[in-house]
Amino acid sequence: MNKFLFDLFPVILFFIAFKFFGIYTATAVAIVATIAQIIYSKIRHGKVEKMLLVSGAIISVLGGITLLLHDKAYIMWKPTVLYWVIAATLLISNLFFKKNFIQQMMEKMIAAPATIWNRLNLVWVVFLVLLGFLNLYVAFNYTENTWVNFKLFGVTAIMFVFIIGQTLALKKYLIEPIEDKNEHH
Repeated sequence: MNKFLFDLFPVILFFIAFKFFGIYTATAVAIVATIAQIIYSKIRHGKVEKMLLVSGAIISVLGGITLLLHDKAYIMWKPTVLYWVIAATLLISNLFFKKNFIQQMMEKMIAAPATIWNRLNLVWVVFLVLLGFLNLYVAFNYTENTWVNFKLFGVTAIMFVFIIGQTLALKKYLIEPIEDKNEHH
């Protein structure tokens, strides 16, 4: 749960800043919050996850252009670019380098054959590509306020439902946690 909140930190701050000060201040806040996350991770853990660095680069570039040109379209593209970069990374690493990052993240929880891992990787690729298109649809067909609400609440809900569905579909491959013998009194 702490990791989940840590990952959502810039989005939550973006949301709050947007509600009080507008899209441009919110963009600046998101850039600063993401840079703060990177610095905190480096100091606290001695390293920074690649995904956080990628997210930091994307928010800094697209957010910077948004502020420089005073054009909110660039910040609205940010989630889509991030989703598509992740999708491309998952697809290319699996197809060309035989590295399945979904498997690497989840293999302590799921014991599945290679075909299932490859299918799961592809499902994530398709999901992220569609989520990117959905972000663009909401961003450019609805109000700025609706897009900001969707970015925090809609995407979080969609992600939650997707992960629950994935868990249910993979339940026969779930690894049972080893119970601590001291728990039985």
